[in-house]
Formats: sequence, C-alpha cells, structure tokens
Amino acid sequence: MKAIDWNQVPSPSYIVDERLLTRNLEILKSVQDRTGCDILLALKGFSMFSTFPLAKQFLKGITSSSLFEARLGYEEFGKEVHAYAPAYAEHEIDEYLKYVDHIVFNSFDQLNKYKEKVQSLDKHVSIGLRVNPGYSEVETELYDPCALNSRLGIPFEQFRPDELDGVEGIHFHAMCEQNSDVLERIIPHFEEKYGPYLHQMKWVNFGGGHHITRPDYDVDKLVNIINYIKEKYDVHVILEPGEAIALNTGYLVTTVLDVVKNGMEIAILDTSATCHMPDVLEMPYRPQIIGASTPNDKAHTYRLGGMTCLAGDVIGDYSFDAPLKAGDKIVFTDMAHYTMVKNHMFNGVNLPSICLYNEEEGVKVIRQFGYEDYRNRLS
Repeated sequence: MKAIDWNQVPSPSYIVDERLLTRNLEILKSVQDRTGCDILLALKGFSMFSTFPLAKQFLKGITSSSLFEARLGYEEFGKEVHAYAPAYAEHEIDEYLKYVDHIVFNSFDQLNKYKEKVQSLDKHVSIGLRVNPGYSEVETELYDPCALNSRLGIPFEQFRPDELDGVEGIHFHAMCEQNSDVLERIIPHFEEKYGPYLHQMKWVNFGGGHHITRPDYDVDKLVNIINYIKEKYDVHVILEPGEAIALNTGYLVTTVLDVVKNGMEIAILDTSATCHMPDVLEMPYRPQIIGASTPNDKAHTYRLGGMTCLAGDVIGDYSFDAPLKAGDKIVFTDMAHYTMVKNHMFNGVNLPSICLYNEEEGVKVIRQFGYEDYRNRLS
C-alpha cells in the first residue's frame, strides 16, 4: 500500500484514507450479506459527508441522534434515515418527520405524544421504542448506556405492554467499543425481559458499540447471534455502529511549535486534546503516534501538549528515536471517529483541515476553517 506523504498535508488536519475506509465497509457488507441485517452509519461517531458516496455503496443508511444529523443523512447520504433521541422537542418534530424512515422513542409518554402525528403522515415511518436491558459491561460510566439511573432506554419495570399498538420495533444499546462475546452475554438479559414482545415486532435494533472492524473482532459469532434472533423471533435485525465504520482509517497530522522544559521535555503542538481529540481527556484514551512509543522505551521522552491555555490540555507522554524540534511532524493514528464530530473552537483555536486520500488523486483538501467559522458560532 502506497504511503501517504505527510508533507503534502496541511497542519493540523484530519486525513481519512479511503483505502482503509473501503476495507471496513467491505467487512460490514459481508455481515449484511451473511445475515440479511441492515447496518447503518451512526453519524454521532462519523459524519464526514464527503465519504458518503463511498459508504452508501455498502451500507443501508444512517442513524441520527438530532435533527441536524437526520437532515444531513437525508440530504447527503440519500438512503434510509433512522432517528433516536432521549426526547424530541415539539418545535422540531415536524421537520424530523420530513427526513426519517424510522423513529425510536425513549419513553411511552413520548410515543403517545407523537404517535398520531407519525401515523397521519403521507409516508410510512416505522415506530420503535428504546428499552434498557439492565445489563452492560462498559467500564467507563460516561459511556455506559445501562449505568444506574441512566436516562437512555425504558427500564423493564417501566415497560407498558398494553401500549405497544403501532410499535413495530424494539431498540437497545448496551455496548461501547466491544467484541461480539459481550453481545452474546447481553442477549439473554434482553430476551428474558423483552423476548415475549419481539414476536409482535417487525424489527429489532442492536444499537451501536460493536467494534466489528477491529482486527480481533469475532465476526462469525456476530453473524450467529443475528441469525439466531432473526430466526427465533422472525424479525429484521438492525445494527448502527459509528466507530466501526471509521475505525483505524484516519490520522491527525500535526506540527511541533516549540519544545520547553519543566521537569521534563514538553513539546507544544499546533493541535489540542480538548479541542481536536476530546476522547483523550474524556474516555480517557491514549492515541498512537507513528514512530513513537511509550515513555522511556525510546531514547527521547516528551510530554505532548496542546496550544490552548487549559492546564490539562495534554495528550500524553511518548518517546521518540530522535530529539523533537520545532517543525517536526507528529502523526496520530485512528483519528477519524469521534474527532471531527466532537471538536470545537475553545480559546479561539482553529479547527484542523479535513482531507481525503486515495492513490489515484493523492491528498485532497476537502475543507479548511477560518475566523468566520469561529465568529459565526458566537454572538
């Protein structure tokens, strides 16, 4: 595979390698082909719409968690649009319904508030309910949809079987960056509570968090689980990963601006953990760097810091073969998902450019940002 020339990439910038994205999409399509399930792109994880012409060759549509995501999927992806939100605002619901094919409600009160409106449309919009199976293995509470007192999904003790009229599907989401063995352990908890109601449904949505394109992921186990549920309950199965679509497909190309010393060598970069890779601070998550290693493994160890005034804007400690100096390129890997969709302009720091790469055209700069983008978000 031809290497990308990092010197041809603006700094800082996200760059997505279309070759790697295609590899992921082929894996996801193979799951669809072997099971008849639908796999949707969850825009909350990856919304780079310049890749949608490629992605829609493989996937059935998108899933959204907001009005703007639903509109983006409708206008730019052009296939099925699914929606779920913890609650829908009255002033937005009519516009939502222009875009969606499926809508999932988070409570019976929301279902009953909007069901008549949905059913009165000139087009058919399939109605679903999100439930909480009450079991998950997510270690970081910030990302655990089934944590104690979670607002996401109807807990079993609040389930109202006598109010399912018009409901065609059940949705659950209990995973985050996990393998199919976790799904295998979740399914009995889901079945025990909600299995009796699946027989009257047309579809079931397994939600997201499935790391299907990770090298160690057990795809065969996932296929078996999907086929088991499909055959036992005679339902159509839907999955909606965000991260798996863009996993290991992108980079964040940055440059060293300065090197200072305060107890250890500290390299200041033209990027920011808090602005450009927030999962580094939230998850927390340690991104990999091409040519770098853990502290003290190589000859020269540095703390890499961002350019904002936030004291904790620190990416982490890394070691390198050679000393770092101003102008050196630092390339972070796996920087496509949960980066562009979560970044912001705190401190007035500009956003990285957005680029694509393929071997025929090389590096394509898709979007660059400026002062107007910062100003227009304010008042």
